[in-house]
Amino acid sequence: MIYLDYNATTPVCDDARKAMLPYLDRHFGNPSSVHAAGREARAAIDDARDKIAKLLHSKPHEIIFTGGGTESCNLAVLGLARSPMSRGGHIISNKAEHHAVLNALEQLEKHEDFEITWLNVSRDGLVDLDQLADAIRPETRLVSIMTANNETGVIQPLEQISGICRSGGVLLHSDMVQSFGKIDLPAVAGLVDAASFAAHKFYGPKGAGLLFLRAGLSLQPIMFGGAHENQRRPGTENVAAIAGMAAAAEWAVREKMPELERQGKLRDELWRAIASAVPEARPNGGIDQRLGNTLNVSFPGIDSETMLMALDLEGVCASSGSACMVGSVVASHVLLAMGLPRERASSAIRFSLGKQTTPDEIQRAASAIERVVKRMARTKTKRDAYAVA
Repeated sequence: MIYLDYNATTPVCDDARKAMLPYLDRHFGNPSSVHAAGREARAAIDDARDKIAKLLHSKPHEIIFTGGGTESCNLAVLGLARSPMSRGGHIISNKAEHHAVLNALEQLEKHEDFEITWLNVSRDGLVDLDQLADAIRPETRLVSIMTANNETGVIQPLEQISGICRSGGVLLHSDMVQSFGKIDLPAVAGLVDAASFAAHKFYGPKGAGLLFLRAGLSLQPIMFGGAHENQRRPGTENVAAIAGMAAAAEWAVREKMPELERQGKLRDELWRAIASAVPEARPNGGIDQRLGNTLNVSFPGIDSETMLMALDLEGVCASSGSACMVGSVVASHVLLAMGLPRERASSAIRFSLGKQTTPDEIQRAASAIERVVKRMARTKTKRDAYAVA
């Protein structure tokens, strides 16, 4: 099997696995209990919070542990929008966001009388900065723009976005689920007011995530039932997953620079091979401003679902976009937001590389792609010939 779907999820790294094991075995106490077993579990959470805060250049109490990236995005968008400290009912975002943000904003827009300004997105996948500056008004309470897109890998100019939001006096949330450990950013705490993360995107366990929330901000909880996480996210913490997430975060940052260069070269090699074998293939998203591990390609005349099934039979794991749209392969909402034709958006495949990707796998994947496209071309020719006859 050739796995080229690391933006969907990653394998758990050894550091994370080792960090988790004690809390799946002998240190199983409830971290809210006051006895020794509970204190051991609480100490693990406190240690993980300190480690992650150090990586983000934030304070430990600015870290809220959640069940994953979707919950972190929901908590940020809904929690900040509904906060009693908020000054108005206007929010700014764009249609290329992950559905964890889009669906939360649609809830506010359709059912809670919030007004959403949707920024334009260029064919390269970048938001319009001039439009962002012009859209901010006195009643604007939040801007939500992801750092790196999960489908195209396009990286937004977050420092410029942050400067515009600071000048306008509005809060900035960024979905950093795909960017952590893949790009070099200044201190997160100095750029944004809130940021969402998911452990399984950086070689940690599934079911663990976190939200950075700048100190002093009021957040309306979206769940109820306990005083956990300083009354911001109720529910018994997943101690083992949190310990694994912190270990994975340290590992991902430590391994970041050599991996960025290595994966970028492999990604470019894959594209060169595809372009040579399939001249009609088209890359999607800006070439210069994107994650080094991500390649989004449209294969005109072949719908995404058919291509993915054919690649799967060849032993190649890829995606048509977000892995969160369970059981459905539809035209990419990201590519449509970028203004690409529906046919091109419906024929897009995302290849995303990771730590375990090898040069040999890239060569074999390219050969498999060439075989699939040629086979489909022959099938289409025969079908058209039968139709004429």
